[in-house]
Amino acid sequence: MSKYLLEIGTEELPHKFIKAGQNQLKSAFEKLFNENHINYDVIKTFGTPRRLTVLIEGLEEKQPDTTKTVKGPIANIAFDANGKLTPAGAGFAKKNGVSESDLYKEDNYVWAKIEKKGMQTKELIKENIPSLVLKLQGPHFMRWADLDVKFQRPIRWIVSIFDNEEVKIKIADVESSRFSRGHRFSSTNVEIQSPDSYENALYKANVIVDSDRRKKLIVETAKAEAEKIGAQVVLEDELLDEVTNLTEWPVPVVCNFDKNYLNIPEKVTVTVMATHQRYFPLYKDGRLINSFITMTNFIGSDFENIKAGNERVVKARLDDAVFFFNEDTKKSFENNVEDLKGVTFQKGMGTMYEKTHRIIELSKYIADSLNIESETIKRTALLCKADLVTSLVFEFTELQGFIGSDYAMNAGEDPKVCLGIKEHYYPLSADSELAESVEGQIVGLADKIDTICAVFAAGKKPTGSADPLGVRRATLGIIKTIIQKGLKINLSDLIKKSISILPVKVEDSEKLFDDVRTFFEQRLSIYYNDKFSHDLVDAAMTEAVLLNLNDFASRLTILSELVKKPEFNSVYEAANRISRIAKEKTQLPECSLFNTPYEKKLMECAKAIDADTLEYNELFQRLSEIVPVINEFFDNVLVMDKNEDIKANRLKLLGVVKQKFDRIADFSKIIV
Repeated sequence: MSKYLLEIGTEELPHKFIKAGQNQLKSAFEKLFNENHINYDVIKTFGTPRRLTVLIEGLEEKQPDTTKTVKGPIANIAFDANGKLTPAGAGFAKKNGVSESDLYKEDNYVWAKIEKKGMQTKELIKENIPSLVLKLQGPHFMRWADLDVKFQRPIRWIVSIFDNEEVKIKIADVESSRFSRGHRFSSTNVEIQSPDSYENALYKANVIVDSDRRKKLIVETAKAEAEKIGAQVVLEDELLDEVTNLTEWPVPVVCNFDKNYLNIPEKVTVTVMATHQRYFPLYKDGRLINSFITMTNFIGSDFENIKAGNERVVKARLDDAVFFFNEDTKKSFENNVEDLKGVTFQKGMGTMYEKTHRIIELSKYIADSLNIESETIKRTALLCKADLVTSLVFEFTELQGFIGSDYAMNAGEDPKVCLGIKEHYYPLSADSELAESVEGQIVGLADKIDTICAVFAAGKKPTGSADPLGVRRATLGIIKTIIQKGLKINLSDLIKKSISILPVKVEDSEKLFDDVRTFFEQRLSIYYNDKFSHDLVDAAMTEAVLLNLNDFASRLTILSELVKKPEFNSVYEAANRISRIAKEKTQLPECSLFNTPYEKKLMECAKAIDADTLEYNELFQRLSEIVPVINEFFDNVLVMDKNEDIKANRLKLLGVVKQKFDRIADFSKIIV
């Protein structure tokens, strides 16, 4: 078995593309080898700011030889009376690349046995790798020089080695060789003797090609440097991934800034360091200190210029933040609400001032439905967008809510209000935390539902490539908050309420409601498809699902356990036997029209089961107990009686029983 190494050397790649490029290369190689029936053990990928690498181990040297038989024309058409090949026979032989001696007769037809030698893997690589690499996709691909091809950044070198042998390929205007390049500051060409020597050879040239290895080194060295000054370093995953893909040889340097900058809100200081400058903040006893770690991509031991440069940059950024903070706090925070009249929410949907008053009304509506005291909620709703007109948020837009919370605290607002202002934006991403305070939960729901309905009313609902104002995230945030926080909210009514107070006239409010409701149902289904099988999610999704999301979540969890019970199959069969006949919701049957004991018995059993009050496990158990009665009914009663009144009455009876099963799920959608 062999090994193959491909390294694509480039100018500095965007950090976000490196992982995506690795994944695309791996998928492309898997597809290439699988389609050509070439076996391999493992495909590894590496990535740094200046290279994307694929290393394949356990690779077969060639495709397997193949033999196949091809049916040709009828024998007396392929050969004449003298046994000579006719033009039809010769054409068949030529088409399949065989000689006359390779043809044979069977069942009065001519056949050809075709043997094809497998292609050498090295030849397959030569033919396919250039186009494979140039098919990678990503944002902002570029052309360079006078070439027609595009790539994320200009390609500068290529290494292509099969075992110990170089396999020549050409991508764009660059031909492959054995020579890679070391760290940019080393200016070292690195000869790669074989795939096995690749990682070690580049390590000697100050390049750690394995991103996992770089990340581990960053974590270990950053913690070690922090410990030297008795501090702890905070390593957020997103920042850690970014720094990992910005360096090839990471070395930590501790820098400092003036303690006076700690007087501005901590979130601002951390954002300046982490988000804007990619520094790791340092803490002592849980409090931010005036030091940070920058991870340099540097060879050497003299870091004074690097340290001075980073300290100068962070000082300038923090000076700006101090200036903005001082300017913002010169006036009352509540006065900012009036300034929201000059901020457009979205075209045709008024200002942020108008949106604020819709949030207040929706928050009161939600609080009243939950029987919650609403004074702090109302105050939170009033101030939740007040920081949008501050200089600090204008400069650091990602801090909206956080700045508002700090400014509200500075203005002496109730701590519940301050927390609610910050939390009403939660969750900030699909996997981030939810609001813990009731103020944050309710105002957040009001804000999000208003945004969703406004976007749909404006005809800008999300598509595959566009998500205006983060409607998908807002929808998921509402779903998760209601379910995980156990809020008993009728989401259908909330959507209708939100539509009714939009600042534009809605021509068809019912259609708008249906569009928003359907979108919520789709997002709910997608969210739970990651946790449960698709058929169970579908089965639990009733028409009234938005009336009680917690009931849906509970039924789905219980249903996933019920399908494992030994009696489930019999319940499943009985439910589907009924649903195949009783399609529509019906009225109660007339007992006077029952003319068999089986009808009466089934009706008595159905009446004895109060599906609206029983716990789902108990309801399932009760339904499993009447399965014999259901089967007995079908074995002895003809539902489609010639008498229309009796027929209709029996369908009503089955409809009553069906509603008991439907209380748990639509069993017809479950795959067993």
